[in-house]
Amino acid sequence: MPKIKTHSGAKKRFKFSKNGKVIRAHANMSHLLNGHGKDAKFKRNMRGTCVTDKTNVGHVKRLIPYK
Repeated sequence: MPKIKTHSGAKKRFKFSKNGKVIRAHANMSHLLNGHGKDAKFKRNMRGTCVTDKTNVGHVKRLIPYK
């Protein structure tokens, strides 16, 4: 059997915790960060990482098979 290729976009966006949870970054933080309806509280809460929802974990693990 040949090896399964890892999805290049997924390996840049997701990491796995020691317990096997999928870690991701928050959305809506790439641009338009001054004004445009995003206040300081929103941007502060979007800092850092969060755990991916359990409905998407299977999809991510299929994209990154060897982690």
